[in-house]
Amino acid sequence: MSGTRFAHRIHDLGILRVPSGRLEASDPFVNLGEGLVVRIPPGDYPVRVTVADVGKKQKGKHLREAYLSVVLEDGTSARHEVLTPDGREPAAEGYYYGVPVDSGTVGFADADAVGRCMPHIDTWAHGVFDTGTPQSWFHLMDSADHLVPGCANIVMPLATAGENVILSHSGWGDGLYPVVGSYDATGRLLAVHIDLQVDESPDAD
Repeated sequence: MSGTRFAHRIHDLGILRVPSGRLEASDPFVNLGEGLVVRIPPGDYPVRVTVADVGKKQKGKHLREAYLSVVLEDGTSARHEVLTPDGREPAAEGYYYGVPVDSGTVGFADADAVGRCMPHIDTWAHGVFDTGTPQSWFHLMDSADHLVPGCANIVMPLATAGENVILSHSGWGDGLYPVVGSYDATGRLLAVHIDLQVDESPDAD
């Protein structure tokens, strides 16, 4: 994204498997399997988190996640637009569909894989997210040895073909965040972003 007052650093978070072509954006600790779904070509795609330095002195002491992005194609972005979920009508003017966040976390997954590859939902809290082991989702998100602190690339517990979830802290925390597409000049979709609404224009006060 361009036109921001903040310096950015982009971190690679590995590959997301989306064999169904149904990309889900969610708060994975609250509504995994019930998130916003957009259609993309089936495949495996790199995911990146863009971290903004929001400090006044731009010395890297106040960092916030600005975008979590699935990169579909190489190319030059010519425009961005908020995406309409699969099977839904476009939002009315002045409104948008988004990802509701209540745990300060966002993530991408294959929507169809969640039902196959996650155990019963009643076990998620203490059997998956917070087990007290190095494999728990909370631990991996806090581990600098896994990726970067605040992010994780996790294979779902019942996966048979590497079906995974890629997670990131959500910048300022809870809220409703739009899912935005980047398009090239021919209208080809290059990337899907969860816009965490951290960036500000250079003229912002």
